[in-house]
Amino acid sequence: MSDSFQENQGKGGETHQVAQEDGAVLTTSQGVPVADDQNSLKQGARGPTLLEDFHFREKIFHFDHERIPERVVHARGYGAHGYFELTESLADITRADIFQRVGEKTEAFARFSTVAGSKGSSDVARDVRGFAVKLYTKEGNWDLVGNNIPVFFIQDAIKFPDLIHAAKPEPDRGFPQAQTAHDNFWDFISLSPESMHMVMWIMSDRTIPRSFRMMEG
Repeated sequence: MSDSFQENQGKGGETHQVAQEDGAVLTTSQGVPVADDQNSLKQGARGPTLLEDFHFREKIFHFDHERIPERVVHARGYGAHGYFELTESLADITRADIFQRVGEKTEAFARFSTVAGSKGSSDVARDVRGFAVKLYTKEGNWDLVGNNIPVFFIQDAIKFPDLIHAAKPEPDRGFPQAQTAHDNFWDFISLSPESMHMVMWIMSDRTIPRSFRMMEG
């Protein structure tokens, strides 16, 4: 055992490791010293764990978030740094600071992405392309997100999880990646007449852009 700790026993015979006065002290994310990192707070010697044990909750929270899963959609993407330069003042129609002074530059970041594939999928699949821009303005970050097609599959957001589940690879084999060449997707389309307009766009060259420069925003 480290010299930084002394070992005590609780009423139930459990081990308690307590920091020595001259040793490093374990703290929570808020800087509160942790008296015991080996035993959660319980109701009685054999009782249930209490939710008021904030250190236990924080420790489990950090454990659950050690690995960040990839995005459900738009996992495959590329970014580009740049700037937005105002060429004509829009002060007569908006109070947004970014549109006030001609010639002023605002840092920007753009992200291009596919939609259906995982982060390791192909870049050249026939797929809708995501186009997102973050502007670092003096009034805060301004996020603009969208796709490269002016219409969408659905008219009601409650259908969005169903759409994505239908478009994703077959759950028993993870195939095909980054495209909807399977029955699940077409079953969804056949039952959602409003999706047909979007399908026509997908079958055009809009979903196979030659480069990021040629991609509609």
